[in-house]
Amino acid sequence: MSLKTFMRAVILTGHGGLDKLEYREDWPVPTPRAGEVLIEVGACGLNNADINTRTAWYSKRVTDGITPATGSAGFAEAQFDAGSWGSSAISFPLIQGSDVAGRIAAVGDGVSSTRIGERVIVDPWLLGSGDWMNPSSAIYFGSECNGGFSEFTTIRAENALRVDCDLSDAQLATFPCAYATAENLVARTGLRPAETVVISGASGGVGTAAIQLCRLRGARIIAIASRSKSSVLRKLGADAVVDRETPEMSEAIRTAAGGAVDVALDVVGGRIFDHLVRALRHGGRYSSSGAISGPIVDFDLRQLIYKDLKLTGATIVPPGTVRRLVDLIERGFLRPLLAAEYTLPDLAKAQQAFMEKRHVGNIVVTV
Repeated sequence: MSLKTFMRAVILTGHGGLDKLEYREDWPVPTPRAGEVLIEVGACGLNNADINTRTAWYSKRVTDGITPATGSAGFAEAQFDAGSWGSSAISFPLIQGSDVAGRIAAVGDGVSSTRIGERVIVDPWLLGSGDWMNPSSAIYFGSECNGGFSEFTTIRAENALRVDCDLSDAQLATFPCAYATAENLVARTGLRPAETVVISGASGGVGTAAIQLCRLRGARIIAIASRSKSSVLRKLGADAVVDRETPEMSEAIRTAAGGAVDVALDVVGGRIFDHLVRALRHGGRYSSSGAISGPIVDFDLRQLIYKDLKLTGATIVPPGTVRRLVDLIERGFLRPLLAAEYTLPDLAKAQQAFMEKRHVGNIVVTV
């Protein structure tokens, strides 16, 4: 096929507010290097990583949560030389966006031309060989390299995963980051059938994915979300929904569960952290992949020590995770929750809507 020379793209020009997102129609189409493919992007989903990277929220000096008005209440304290999730500097200009669905338009040396035209979604973790948990060799698509808020993007061939299903590109773009993060979050706790799990931020992309993945494991699910989203989450698979504004949340969780819970999955942090820990049974497990309500918490170590708890973080996703999710997608076991679609020129509006957290599921930009 004949490829364009220039393309439409949204360029992040630096750390800061939404004004740092610049829509362009004259950005050069990238050329796939050896071992890479060029994807014509159909859609690209939004994630907290897009907001956190733009605002330098990952900087250790930023202590406040994301707010709709500014993107990060602690932005003034950010260290711009430590703006990525791995505390390294971000190279600007940068095309963000990790959740790409589209078709392969061209291939680099060493990649079979038979892949041209193949429908794919991306595995956003570009992990190194050997110790894949080494952050220095764990590159995240749309963070340490250009991503998918553009007409075309390049990625390592093995990270462009063929998918065969009837879902639209926008629906497929709800999966990669959110569902891989949720699967890693669940796996880190070793959740078993018939156990009870409580999920914070249950109406977001990771939360709705976690509900489905916990349901597939045969767990009983307590979701934490705003009251207005309760019916949607129950239809998705939650057995009970606790209002996120409940003052005595740990007691509300125990009441909904009929006792202490086995596992807590947290993407919220802030004040909810302590409630989740207190709701755990003796020997319970907690895992976190985010802290959108604030990364700094008060913690009584006696909860950890005398309840024999296991606390884990969940960031770098093990190799093969997204490939397993593709199998579940193709078999119809995972449901996409497409909350809203925006066009590429309206990416700033999409990020604003994403930060306001009024949606259920994932917000996607169609290209």
